Amino acid sequence: MKRHQIQSEVSEAVSRNNFQLYQTDLVHKWLRTVTALVFGLVPLFFLLDIIMLPAALIPQFAAYRAVSTALALGQYLIIRNTPPGRLSYLHGYFASMQVGSVIALMTVALGGFDHGYYAGLILVIIGVSLVLPWRGKHTAVNAAVIVAMYLGFNLYYSQPYDPALLANNLFFLVSAGIIAVAISELRHRLIANEFNLMVELKQARDSLWGEMELAKDIQMSLLPKNLDLPGYDIAASMQPALEVGGDYYEVVETRSGARYVAIGDVAGHGLSAGLIMMMVQTSLQTVLKADPDCSPVKALETINGALRANVCRMGSDHYMTLSILKLGADSMEVAGHHQDILLYRSASRSLEVVPTTGTWLGIIDSLEGFHLPVHIPIKTGDVVMLFTDGLTEATDKNGALFGQQQLEHIFLKHAISAPTELADRIQRSIQNYQHEQNDDMTLLVLRKTEEQNGATGSVASDLKEVGS
Repeated sequence: MKRHQIQSEVSEAVSRNNFQLYQTDLVHKWLRTVTALVFGLVPLFFLLDIIMLPAALIPQFAAYRAVSTALALGQYLIIRNTPPGRLSYLHGYFASMQVGSVIALMTVALGGFDHGYYAGLILVIIGVSLVLPWRGKHTAVNAAVIVAMYLGFNLYYSQPYDPALLANNLFFLVSAGIIAVAISELRHRLIANEFNLMVELKQARDSLWGEMELAKDIQMSLLPKNLDLPGYDIAASMQPALEVGGDYYEVVETRSGARYVAIGDVAGHGLSAGLIMMMVQTSLQTVLKADPDCSPVKALETINGALRANVCRMGSDHYMTLSILKLGADSMEVAGHHQDILLYRSASRSLEVVPTTGTWLGIIDSLEGFHLPVHIPIKTGDVVMLFTDGLTEATDKNGALFGQQQLEHIFLKHAISAPTELADRIQRSIQNYQHEQNDDMTLLVLRKTEEQNGATGSVASDLKEVGS
């Protein structure tokens, strides 16, 4: 069988918690080694025959060994091309017995019980028990049959013998059988323990996977479903690298009518990063409910205080970049350190790159004095793009970065497209470029539209959660 087929059988046995199936797979796998040893060693021992045996016996022993080798080679080919099953154990018996019968016949030719050639049977008994991972009961039956063939052939072709030598030979054969049974049974227990550990590991992995799926569902459910903000047409995309990501974005309109957009990135990704992200999401929602017209700077200072306390309790060294934008009718108030903000000016069809300033969240107790608000004028038709570093740090098969320059080029080229289409184009470009995704990727596109007096919404917006 092919290696991947055997691995599949083993995985199925573990999944079904079926030790018998697992052991049968192992026996079948190691039968190839047993038969390979037979058709490799049996003809090799013929060299010893040439040196040690009378010339008259060489043709007879050559015929014995040729038949045994041919049987082993044929059996090897059959085993390689058949799946594990009940016949696998019969293959083990057959391989052992056909070699044992040849050796027993050789002892007959050499004079019967008085010749020491029986020692080859000990090699068969011990060798099979060392290689085949079956239970001790199979080794006991195998050893008993080999001893019986030794006795049967030599008694059938009766020759004078010394009873003391026969007793000696049987003592060593039976002792070898007992040792072989002990070896097989001990290994069986070790294999059973190994199997139980694999089952427990799979159960633990499945349980953790289920918890990860639940955490992912919780995280994704916390992302904003409604992206409608008066005066802005918005599209968003998040693609986690793992089941739980560390990227975060938010779109909020408070009860006072203030409009906020936020984007952030927790250092690292996975379950712990997702937990930090959820802490920040909860903190921002709490801040904006308590102060619906809060400035971005004040919001960052409050969020950092809560996050820093929780990170210290966790004994973690996680930190997070976060930018908060407060959107107005003709300007945006921005605070917080994250990736550059890309701004397309529709009037001049040009691109502005607005650096963000400040420091990370979660590394110091207080951010007071670290952030200053930046006011950016914005007009109808202008397009803002916010993104995480997973986009610019995507790599091809040679490790070359996608880069911000290429991202800016695509953004400027397609900025007149609808936000949803623009976000799709950028995501497709990165997916086509990257060899594999190693980081979370989040993207927000905001187009400024005409303000409508008394309106509570703008052009319908779309959220696309890629890879969810």
